[in-house]
Amino acid sequence: MMWLPGIHIPESYLTALIQMACRKNRWSLDASTLLTSVTPWRKSDEVMPDKDDSVRLLQGLYIEGASWSTETGYLARSKPKVLVEELPFLRVKPIELRNLKLLNTLRTPVYTTSLRRNAMGQGLVFEADLATKEHVSHWVLQGVCLVLNTD
Repeated sequence: MMWLPGIHIPESYLTALIQMACRKNRWSLDASTLLTSVTPWRKSDEVMPDKDDSVRLLQGLYIEGASWSTETGYLARSKPKVLVEELPFLRVKPIELRNLKLLNTLRTPVYTTSLRRNAMGQGLVFEADLATKEHVSHWVLQGVCLVLNTD
């Protein structure tokens, strides 16, 4: 488990995960990416270990513009008067692009802060895959994103 907001440059950690998987599996680096999925676990004592050693669990992410339903495993509409809520653990696995097949999934940007940028004008860390039952355009219009810090 990794508390992603605690890393000064989280992009480097995620890039290192991909690089390690590429070396181990002899994949091309430019043909690899991260596959993510939201787990049902919200606390570290609930986590079940994964058999795949390339899988990492990320914590400390928050969702804006929607909420996450652990009962259904899909994006849900925000609760009244709740703008931001903590996301359960995010499962991250390096994968070859040719093996990536996403259906009913929103590619959601993950930003450093809720301002969606950092002091250098940048802030996009990576894109996470969030399962949805509704059309993707609904969530895009809601401005759904994940953030590491809610300042």
